[in-house]
Amino acid sequence: MATTPELMVNNLCVQFGGLKAVDQVCFSLKPQTLAGLIGPNGAGKTTVFNALTGLCPVTSGQISFNEKQLTNEAPHNIARYGIARTFQNIRLFRNLTVLDNLRIAYHQNRQYSLLCSVFRSARFKREEAQITAKAKEALALVDLADKADHIAGSLPYGEQRRVEIARALMLNPKLLLLDEPAAGMNPHETQCLLELIRKLRDDLQITVLLIEHDMKLVMNLCEELFVLDYGHLIATGDPKSIQNNERVVEAYLGGCMA
Repeated sequence: MATTPELMVNNLCVQFGGLKAVDQVCFSLKPQTLAGLIGPNGAGKTTVFNALTGLCPVTSGQISFNEKQLTNEAPHNIARYGIARTFQNIRLFRNLTVLDNLRIAYHQNRQYSLLCSVFRSARFKREEAQITAKAKEALALVDLADKADHIAGSLPYGEQRRVEIARALMLNPKLLLLDEPAAGMNPHETQCLLELIRKLRDDLQITVLLIEHDMKLVMNLCEELFVLDYGHLIATGDPKSIQNNERVVEAYLGGCMA
């Protein structure tokens, strides 16, 4: 495994009016790491994800990915550079099939022109067939190959979460950001999710950073943790050191681990 940081966040600040949602946050991720960003509600975790993916403006600080500056870059460019994400709330096209939800995610990588699309040229047909094949491969990775033609909104909650992850994989990410992927899942679904994330990291050799409140999942899955509280990074380390960190226990884990 490489030791050079893939993602570097230096003195990240995100301010909304007079509120500093993220204040001087610094951390880095090495390739193929399974990492977690944890902390109380309102700590700034999702704001960090939004800053990393260009969905909110960075007030100050720097974000780099594979030595490319991403600070305040457009979201579609960030996705093209290899960062993909899911969201707290499921954002599927509920009335479309599972397969079409994945095919849509690949739209910015299509090479054919509008005219090719209108006239259904050979290039259009060839590339659309390739996109469909890629979508089916992504569904197989998350164990949903048999659900390709199902309407997305008809799937159980846990499977909809998997569709979201598969859709993110359509972007060929090097870094996958998962925002509360286990939210609303029962214990069996959560265990399956843990195994899936670990499998994706190993098979695809990607880096994963997740936000999660399920501390059992976090402690069993993650190799490195970053703890936020009121927009500040208060601790970094492996799960064992974080569990024994008095400041973290006082701010967050005392309630979560009780």
